[in-house]
Amino acid sequence: MSSEHSGDRDTGGRRAALFDVDGTLMDTNYLHAVTWWEAFRQAGHTVSMREIHYSIGMSSDKLLGHLLGEDRDRSQDDHLSSAHKTLYGEYFTRLPALEGAGDLLRAVADRGWYVVLASSASKEELAVMRAAIGADEAIGAALSSDDVEEGKPAPDLIVQGLERAAVPPGNAVFIGDTIWDVKACGKAGVRCIALQSGGISREELSDAGAEEVYHNPADLLRRLDDTPLGR
Repeated sequence: MSSEHSGDRDTGGRRAALFDVDGTLMDTNYLHAVTWWEAFRQAGHTVSMREIHYSIGMSSDKLLGHLLGEDRDRSQDDHLSSAHKTLYGEYFTRLPALEGAGDLLRAVADRGWYVVLASSASKEELAVMRAAIGADEAIGAALSSDDVEEGKPAPDLIVQGLERAAVPPGNAVFIGDTIWDVKACGKAGVRCIALQSGGISREELSDAGAEEVYHNPADLLRRLDDTPLGR
């Protein structure tokens, strides 16, 4: 099912599994880091790759504020975001899904969870990533940055995901890969399972508040019955 609206799938279930996409289901965090680095370089900014990597998962406006400061020349923001989008777009035809990503979504859906994608990517980027994952039959709803006013670490995407799934926070689990995902979950009152596939350490994810941490989608899939998604 390719529609992004929850009406395409029965929402009568009482549990929802909300998935981040970049770094969680797709091996794209480092591509984002490199293309943001190049966008900054072209605009005359020197920003370390490590700092950029640790900011991936934020919405673009928050990433710019985090890396360049709130007192930056905001007239450059649109140009920087457009440059990043253009550079990242060069990889669109070969964006790689992480091992086990599609099978994980299908396994979670088969266990009766209503699956929601909640991505800080644009609607266009999300469509490309959904095609790479290849599990549309398991997805009940998909939200992008175009669907909310404020991106992660604000809880808007998670709150919207709960509304699409028609479940309260206590009946949902979020699966993400960055501390910004975990922080957004804390604000929304939703449990968070974290994956290290985005490049953040187990200790950092746990310290941020992740309930459990797994290596990647394939690892979570292998151990699914022992997690909140399988118990």
